[in-house]
Order: sequence, then C-alpha cells, then structure tokens
Amino acid sequence: MKAIVLNSGGVDSTTCVGIAVDRYGAKNVTTVSAYYGQKNDKELSCAEKIAKHYGVAHRVIDFASTHIMDGSVCTLLQGGNDIAHGTYAEQMAEGDGKIATYVPFRNGLLLAAVAAVAQSVYPHEECELYIGAHADDAAGDAYPDCSPEFIKAMGKAIELGTYGLVHLVAPFVNLDKAGVVAWGLKLHVPYELTWSCYEGGDVQCGVCGTCLDRKKAFAANGVKDPVPYRQ
Repeated sequence: MKAIVLNSGGVDSTTCVGIAVDRYGAKNVTTVSAYYGQKNDKELSCAEKIAKHYGVAHRVIDFASTHIMDGSVCTLLQGGNDIAHGTYAEQMAEGDGKIATYVPFRNGLLLAAVAAVAQSVYPHEECELYIGAHADDAAGDAYPDCSPEFIKAMGKAIELGTYGLVHLVAPFVNLDKAGVVAWGLKLHVPYELTWSCYEGGDVQCGVCGTCLDRKKAFAANGVKDPVPYRQ
C-alpha cells in the first residue's frame, strides 16, 4: 500500500504524515502541499521541512496562477480583509453563518488534485489519500468541507474516478484537535516544525481561530505547545 498526504504544514495534516509513515514507511509516502494565494504561505516552507524530517517525497501544487480564487471575499487569501480574532464559535455567532476564513470549496479542489497526483505517482497501486479534517473544523458548519458527510461523498467520488485504487482516509473526522494532538504525541510528531496561524509573518499570532484551537489542544494534553506566539 502507498500513501499520499495532503499536508498544509499544520498540526492535523502533519499528524497524518506521522500516521502514514508509521504504517507504510517513508519510502511509500508522498506529501503534497498547495499554494492558492493564502496569506499564511509560511505553511509551505513548513510542509517542506516536515517532508525532509520524515524523508518522504514532496510536491507543491500552484493554484494561484490559475486565478481560481479571484473575486473571493475570504479573509485567508492575499488582498482580503484582516483575519478575525476569536474562536470559531465566536466568529460564527457574529457573522452570517459562514466563517470569513472559509476558502471556496478548498478541500474539494485539493482532494481532487491530490487524487490526480496519486494516480500519476502510483498509477497501478492502491493508495491511501490522507486529509487532516477534524471535528472542531466541522463544528457548527464552520467549514462544511471538513464534515463527515463531505468526506464520505468525496471518498466515494475519488474511488469511482480512480478505478477503485485511491482511498480517502480522514482519521480525525470524528476527533477534536485535542484528540489529534494526543495521537501525534504518541508518534513523536515534530510539532515544532508546524505552522497553524492564518496570518502571515514569522511568528504565529496566537489569537486567530486556529491558533486558539491549537493552544487549547496542547493544553488539554498537559503539554507545552512547542511553537512561539506573538500573544
């Protein structure tokens, strides 16, 4: 069995890398990252460092040059409004039901692209495609493309479109981020190399939704988050 991991350089997807390498060995794992115009493009260099740490093959897909996100009001993208601070629940309560950092159909786009990579890299072998979607992201429909329903539908489509060779694996779809971190700690995942913050810069902000979720997850496990924060 081969494995291909959609790795954003963050906690969840890097834990998926750790799981895949533990199950199948580094020589059978490829990681893929994507640039689609996000402000936090620091995640791309982190994903590369993580690939080097594990000794796995790594690719980067450039969607920004296609201008596919042009016209989006998503604050996560270059040129968008400032990133909101506060938890996802607080942001949802203050908004119109759609979180401002939702990137239009991002996971659908990325999963389709990575399934194509899987069929290119491993054309005649079965392959597991890992995504780090977890329950905190799907809660309250903050990110609908992280929900169990979405993952199940995409998994079916991917299998149908790849002769049944590519299987979508979302190990955290029913876990919160604390559960993700607990799993990763057992595998000695290098969380010091990861980047979660939605804002750009050299140090993670500590107050955006994903930073708050991350800090809460490490605290729940009784361990110190190994990355620094501005706040």
